[in-house]
Amino acid sequence: MVRKVKNMCVLCAAGLSMLAPLMGADASDYDIAAYVWPAYQPEPRWKELGIFDAGKGEWQSVWEARPKWEGHEQPRKPLWGYENEADPKAVEKKIDAAVSHGVNTFIYDWYWYCGRPFLEDALDKGFLGAPNNGKMKFFIMWANHNVVKLWDNKAADKEWNKPIWRAGVDAEEFRKISRRWIEMYFSRPNYYRIGGKPVLMIYEMATFIGGLGGIENAATALDGFRAECAKAGFGGAHIMACDVGLNRDMVAKLGIDSATIYNFVHWAKARGNPDYSEWTRKGEARFDAAKKELGLKAYFAHASVGWDTNPRFPAEVVMPTVMNSTPAKFKESLKRVKDWTDKNAGPGLPKLITINSWNEWTEGSYLEPDERWGFGCLEAIKEVFK
Repeated sequence: MVRKVKNMCVLCAAGLSMLAPLMGADASDYDIAAYVWPAYQPEPRWKELGIFDAGKGEWQSVWEARPKWEGHEQPRKPLWGYENEADPKAVEKKIDAAVSHGVNTFIYDWYWYCGRPFLEDALDKGFLGAPNNGKMKFFIMWANHNVVKLWDNKAADKEWNKPIWRAGVDAEEFRKISRRWIEMYFSRPNYYRIGGKPVLMIYEMATFIGGLGGIENAATALDGFRAECAKAGFGGAHIMACDVGLNRDMVAKLGIDSATIYNFVHWAKARGNPDYSEWTRKGEARFDAAKKELGLKAYFAHASVGWDTNPRFPAEVVMPTVMNSTPAKFKESLKRVKDWTDKNAGPGLPKLITINSWNEWTEGSYLEPDERWGFGCLEAIKEVFK
């Protein structure tokens, strides 16, 4: 069965580059935006963390994963192999696959630690170097979380409260980062905009506020950022928050324009190994709750493919996992998310839906084809939205 799916999908992949120009970047009224975790590349700074000595980034944790109970689906095997995401040839194929199935936007997780960027080559060299990148839009989610030992699949004690790299930045560092975004990304014609303004998504607002020394200083920093964006001719900036630790006071004082979810696990824990359908319904319940609680102008709906972080942990550590994540169940979640979006889309706002994710292989939540389901999750998006 696996062999048959694999052969069929290889055939599909071979024809994507010919079909994509005919199908167009998007055949619907929806912006389907998939997060990209840019860790599958030979980033030089992995050596600073002492991990992934094979030179292929977190792919190493993917192929080293082992089943931890009977029927556990590990290791997950990518249909395209362990490709370098900083290689524009590899990303060219991914873009064609995305747009031909209705995914028309990539949200790149973007990192900055100790005064330097981290994992940036996947965007700069891979996506922006791909000759067909203009077929889809992109924007940045500043993934400003501390680095602990999460990515080290040899360490049972992840030392959650002991940062290796801290993500908080002061005002001068934020201005430096802001200039980089403005100069390198915002002026590109396929950078994603809402109301004509480039979108910046921030993962942890609490970390952002803490680094700036308080919410008043954070508000001043964001006002300065908007002013610089306006000065550069963009009319300001649209600030989108990830709904992690977000509250109404942050929204009001920081002038946050919108929010969305990164993965349902933030609102529907995986304790007790829940069934996928039960888990996603709990996560989807956050949409209405957030609209009432946060006082936002816009809340964008979300769909998650699954959750299984066991590849990031050694054999003796078993992590909670969402069970029975299948393309068919993912499709049912997408239908509900689409219906919610149709009922809640505000005037002048896009029908934006975020997806976790394009390639979170070590979290068990990815759209990229694998040897078990082939293009199943991408086909689900195509059937619901195209």
